[in-house]
Amino acid sequence: MARLNLLEETRFEKVPVSVYDNAHIASLKVANRIANLIKRKQDRGEMAVLGLATGATPVQVYEELVRRHKEDGLSFQNVITFNLDEYYPMNPESRQSYVTFMKENLFDHIDIKKENIHIPDGTLEKEEIADFCIAYENQIEALGGLDLQILGIGRTGHIGFNEPGSAPNSGTRLVTLDDLTRRDASRDFGGKENVPTKAITMGIGTIFKAKEIILMAWNRKKASIIKKAVEGEISGEVPATYLQLSENTEFVLDQDAAAELTRFNTPWLVKDCSWDDELIRKAVIWLSDEVNKPILKLTDEDYNTHGMAQLATEKGPAYNININVFNQLQHTITGWPGGKPNADDSQRPERAEPAQKRSLIFSPHPDDDVISMGGTFIRLVDQGHDVHVAYQTSGNTAVWDTDVLRYVEFAIDFNKSIGEDSSKLEKIYDEMRNFLKTKQPNQLDLPEIRDVKGFIRKTEAIAGARYAGLQDDNIHFMALPFYETGKTVKNPPTDEDVRITMDLLKKVKPHQVFAAGDFADPHGTHLVCFNIVVEALKRLKETEDWIKDTWLWLYRGAWHEFETHEVQMAVPLSPQEVQRKRDAIFQHQSQKDRPVFPGDDEREFWQRAEDRNRETAKAYHKLGLANYEAMEAFVKWQF
Repeated sequence: MARLNLLEETRFEKVPVSVYDNAHIASLKVANRIANLIKRKQDRGEMAVLGLATGATPVQVYEELVRRHKEDGLSFQNVITFNLDEYYPMNPESRQSYVTFMKENLFDHIDIKKENIHIPDGTLEKEEIADFCIAYENQIEALGGLDLQILGIGRTGHIGFNEPGSAPNSGTRLVTLDDLTRRDASRDFGGKENVPTKAITMGIGTIFKAKEIILMAWNRKKASIIKKAVEGEISGEVPATYLQLSENTEFVLDQDAAAELTRFNTPWLVKDCSWDDELIRKAVIWLSDEVNKPILKLTDEDYNTHGMAQLATEKGPAYNININVFNQLQHTITGWPGGKPNADDSQRPERAEPAQKRSLIFSPHPDDDVISMGGTFIRLVDQGHDVHVAYQTSGNTAVWDTDVLRYVEFAIDFNKSIGEDSSKLEKIYDEMRNFLKTKQPNQLDLPEIRDVKGFIRKTEAIAGARYAGLQDDNIHFMALPFYETGKTVKNPPTDEDVRITMDLLKKVKPHQVFAAGDFADPHGTHLVCFNIVVEALKRLKETEDWIKDTWLWLYRGAWHEFETHEVQMAVPLSPQEVQRKRDAIFQHQSQKDRPVFPGDDEREFWQRAEDRNRETAKAYHKLGLANYEAMEAFVKWQF
């Protein structure tokens, strides 16, 4: 019976899918399968032929394999590897090369024979590539094919570098990279303009011949393309869909990557559900959008013909469900994000008391506060709350080099105008200019350059916070150590990051904490900063009495937005408040026009924020609620 239920739940899925709680657990499972394959081959005196992938996805798999080698004695003497791809052209010694990646993450830490490692050669002359690719294929075939191929998936649906349009029988070859693929790689290369336009990749036909294929995907950014790959029609527009034709393929996902699969996103379409308020709200909002009706106009027939008969039967009639969900949504809307004094707060998102709250806004980068919740920030100040803002990192990697020279030139001229000696500053300026002339992509800046970039972001953050109405004493710069490496790829957070955060929390003793919950941030800083805040709050909960009155609210906006069914507080903004928010964002001049790391959204940050805030308001209005100019959305987080 359980088997039948599972088949019904997964009936939209055209390839076997295993879903784990998180990427770490999933990676351990995959590493275990690889280790078992190697051991079985060893017992039979055979070679294990592995197809390997690069990128963030397999890193934890490789970490576990290294651990098993060092601690459990797993040998790789009988392992032969073939990597999927390599950028072209690419120096193998480059930081961005897959040769460097594989050495740092796996090969330099295990006992694999160097002659058994195969990676496409990014240094070949163009006329040599065709012969190299044929030889690569022949080497794999001579060994009896790949025993196991590990894959990730790009947001274009590529596997390896087989971009949209790739043929299902394609072999190893030189390809042109999709623009989205290059944008996704831009941070590693210090800008999209530095990312190679081509790559050498195994073909889909080559991959398809593997005896076993495991495609891994982690985090919510991959959810949309995973749904297309698993449930969509087979199409060259999404090359990963060709894996549906394989009898030996399994998708291994974490919960976030699986989030848009039907069994998780709209489970009522494939099974009977245990209906709680959260799922009911999500289902009714989905139905409203599906039939293009406001919530209060949904009928029993709408429920019955769109897979929600069970809900109507158990909780209905439909109108009662509609009223309940409509009221829940209406109660999320408030013009009093700090709570309305002397009011009944039983149906409001925030408490009425204390009337004046201490509010602490954590901003991962120096502009996330005003981009994501600038309207609420200003309103909290206007309504008399004791508002503090804490900038968790300097954001010094996101400043153009030309801005540094401009500011130092200003400093030199100012020094001269007041009769000060500028010789030392001019010497530093000359060193900066000489360094920047030969600076390589992602090269570590000189300490003085890093400082100036940090000063630029700091002064802009102060200007933005002052514009929102804060006094200087309420503006805090944390400079968390994990970020202050000067490198694009940051160090992992430590107890020192948590201690600094705890100290600030103890100083302010906030009733409200606002933190960035925008984990779509492609650089990962938001998630790291969020985890630091949550860990600090959890530790303080064990020793501090005041913490029991602290609520944690998450905001989004720079990279993503909450789904309507997730929102627990929606703060409406008037046209005038939208303009004030825009003006606060404009204080961050170094991020105007074109930021250094824009991600895959071509709009400026202020445009993204306004569009997303207006889209949230439109979504509420479409459900039958009031028609506001814009809305900022928040979700309460239990810690």
